[in-house]
Amino acid sequence: MVIEYLDETDSTNEYLKRYLSSGEDRIVVAKRQTGGRGTKGRSFLSNEGGVYLSALTFYRDFPARDAFLIMARAAVAVCKTAEAFGLSPEIKWPNDVYLSGKKLAGILVENSLDGDRVKSSIVGIGLNVCNDLRELKSIAVSLSEAAGRTIPCEKARELLVENLQNEVSFDDYLERVRFLGREVMVTERGENYRAKAVKICADGRLEIEREGVNILLSAAEISLKI
Repeated sequence: MVIEYLDETDSTNEYLKRYLSSGEDRIVVAKRQTGGRGTKGRSFLSNEGGVYLSALTFYRDFPARDAFLIMARAAVAVCKTAEAFGLSPEIKWPNDVYLSGKKLAGILVENSLDGDRVKSSIVGIGLNVCNDLRELKSIAVSLSEAAGRTIPCEKARELLVENLQNEVSFDDYLERVRFLGREVMVTERGENYRAKAVKICADGRLEIEREGVNILLSAAEISLKI
């Protein structure tokens, strides 16, 4: 595994795309991003003091039906990093990690498919460590703020890189999902509605109950604040 450290780049995911033909697994970490991206093309605030990391992984025989495990692995790696500092993060489906109701980290996965197999994946992670979040104080939190002490960015980065290389199970993911059985706000195709979160399936779909009918969601957003 090649690990590359940068002071600055536009986006660690975009930076790694130059290596898609290399066939070699690689991790790149930047101190800051000038064009960080989240899901649905949203910008991701990437000031110095956070960990901005992307991992490029190549696969020989990875069924596309199991692709959700790539994201699950990243979410668990973030959680284990926070847990190492005595914190109790939780995963909000499908790809955000929260602490005390505020966003701690975002994950962006970009897979390359070859038929029904995943050929490669680029997993981008933005983790708030000791960066200035005053502009986002109502919705975001850092490891340092949650822990009540300054957590060195280098230590968090080291742990995240290590955790990201460890194997995890779907159960490891589910153990850190704590909203199941609760009412959530669902945003789907421009519609907002309340529903009960029932379970997360092995393929990553979220099962909800709406007005007595169970529905499987594959592309939607949920909010835990009703």
